[in-house]
Amino acid sequence: MIEVENLTKYYKGIRAVEDITFNVSKGEIVGFLGPNGAGKTTTMRIITCFIPATKGTARVAGFDVFKDSFEVKKRIGYLPENPPLYKEMTVSSFLEFVAKLRGVEGKKIRNRIDYVLEKCGISGVKNRLIGNLSKGYKQRVGIAQALIHDPEVLILDEPTIGLDPKQITEIRHLIKELGGEHTVILSTHILPEVTMTCQRVVIINEGKIVAIDSYESLSVNLKKSDKTFIRLSRIDEDIIRKLELIKGLTHINKENFAENSLIIESEVGVDIREELATVCVKNNYGLLEMKPVAMSLEDIFLKLTTEEKGVN
Repeated sequence: MIEVENLTKYYKGIRAVEDITFNVSKGEIVGFLGPNGAGKTTTMRIITCFIPATKGTARVAGFDVFKDSFEVKKRIGYLPENPPLYKEMTVSSFLEFVAKLRGVEGKKIRNRIDYVLEKCGISGVKNRLIGNLSKGYKQRVGIAQALIHDPEVLILDEPTIGLDPKQITEIRHLIKELGGEHTVILSTHILPEVTMTCQRVVIINEGKIVAIDSYESLSVNLKKSDKTFIRLSRIDEDIIRKLELIKGLTHINKENFAENSLIIESEVGVDIREELATVCVKNNYGLLEMKPVAMSLEDIFLKLTTEEKGVN
C-alpha cells in the first residue's frame, strides 16, 4: 500500500532524512518511531505530498507522490501534530466543510459525517463549537476529518500528545479499530503508543532508519542475555555469592536489593531457572516469585538510537 525507497530530503544543505526505505502493507498499523528531530514529520509530509523530496521515490496505492499527487491525496487521510481545526465552527459544520473540500459526493456527505461521528465517538458533541471542546475531543475531530473521505491510508502524527491518560487510552482503542479497515502509519516518539497499537515498528534516528520489524522480533534479535526476575523472602551477600556460581549466569542486577528482588542475566538460550530455584530453596531463602523479563521497547529504542549502527 505504501512503498518508500531511498527517500532523501535536505533543507538548505542540512539533512532531514537520508536514503530511507520501508513498506507498509494494506490494513497494517505501523509505528514510525524516533526521537524529536529524527525526521518523522518530514517523512510524513513527503508521503502526504506537502513537501517534495530531494531524491528517492514514494508511492501510495501504486501512485507516485510526486507525479500523481492528486490521486495520492484522495487516498490519504492526514492528522498533523497540530490539526487545523476551525474553532468557530461546530463539529458537524466543520466535517461538512472538509467533506466538500475532499470531493465527497453531495448525496454521500451526510452518511459520511454520521459514520465518522459515530466511529470517533463524537456524536454527542456534533453541535458544539470546536473551540469549546476538550483536547481529547479535538483530537477525535481531527481523526474524523482525516476519515471523512474514506481514505485507504491514515497517517497520524503524534495523535495522543498532550492528552490525559483516559483520553490516550480512548484514542489508542480507536486507532486499533481503524486498522484493518485502513492502512495506518502512526508517527510518534511515545514508546507505549507503538507497543499498544502497532504490528510493526520503523525506528528512525538522525534521519536514517535503524530498524524495521515487529517489537517481538526486535526484542529477540537484539538481546544479549536472557533475564529472569526473582523475589526472595530475604536477600544478603551470601545468597548472591551462591547464585554467581550457577553455570551460564552472567550478571546479577542488584538495583532492587532492598526490596528482596534481583534481575538475573544469563547466556541467551541457557535456562537457569531450575538451578536458581534449587540454590535459593536449598539455602533456606524462600522463593516468592520468578518470571522472565522481556526486552522492553524502551531498551530497544535506546540501544538503536545510541549506537552508531542498528538492525535491519
